[in-house]
Amino acid sequence: MYKRILEFLKDKPEEYQLSTSKFWDDGHISEYMLDAHLNPDADGASRKHEFIKRSAIWIASLVPNPVGKELLDLGCGPGLYATVFDDLGFRVTGVDFSERSIAYAKEQAFGENRQITYHYMNYLEMEYERQFDVITLIYCDFGVLKPEDRHRLLGKAKRALKPGGMLVLDGFTSEQYVDFEESEMESYERSGFWSDSPYACIQRNFKYDEAKIYLEQYVVITEDDCECFNIWNQEFTKDSLTKELQDAGFSEFRYYDDISGKSYTGDSKTICVVVQ
Repeated sequence: MYKRILEFLKDKPEEYQLSTSKFWDDGHISEYMLDAHLNPDADGASRKHEFIKRSAIWIASLVPNPVGKELLDLGCGPGLYATVFDDLGFRVTGVDFSERSIAYAKEQAFGENRQITYHYMNYLEMEYERQFDVITLIYCDFGVLKPEDRHRLLGKAKRALKPGGMLVLDGFTSEQYVDFEESEMESYERSGFWSDSPYACIQRNFKYDEAKIYLEQYVVITEDDCECFNIWNQEFTKDSLTKELQDAGFSEFRYYDDISGKSYTGDSKTICVVVQ
């Protein structure tokens, strides 16, 4: 156990070093994440629900006659966006890698008699062909992926879109990380987010200036185990997003400050792009 802890703590992690255990699909953590998704007034796992509705309405406004159009919501969580898209007339498919969130989404759709299709799946493994008019990847999920996985996902999204189809995604900018500093802090909990039994958590933040990536690392120590969760995110600019999307074969770029359609200024914590 001590050796394992020391292995996690002795060096700055390599870029995109993997976690040692599940995060999104951990049986205990996913319960806390679902509660965060469902809190309408918190920007936690999901954005505030008022913003979600405004954002979905704006995305629908980009689509001529959205009723009956096929929309794929990647990283759909418990179906918050998917439900609004369904209300707006889209035929919605949602994909997420949290079994708990997908189970909740399916239960809600069944109870409300909604014809939304949900899949518990890693969206890097999807194999759709020319099926969707719109694909969304919302709340900066794109930036948690390493570059080769981002390229892989864009290729799969391009194949999944019908000719003329539209991809909408967002990411964080440098403004998000103005106050992000390399740091370390420790805490002890009798139970909580990371475990239902007593645990200590060592959180370390790292910046990788050349690559413009950021790491929040959580080393969680329980009586019986020690796990390391590495949560990465990429800083994007208009130029860097354009290059990645062009390399994947997309064109006709439209940029916004956020995914509710706020006009682009370049001063926002987020950047949103719409491509075809």
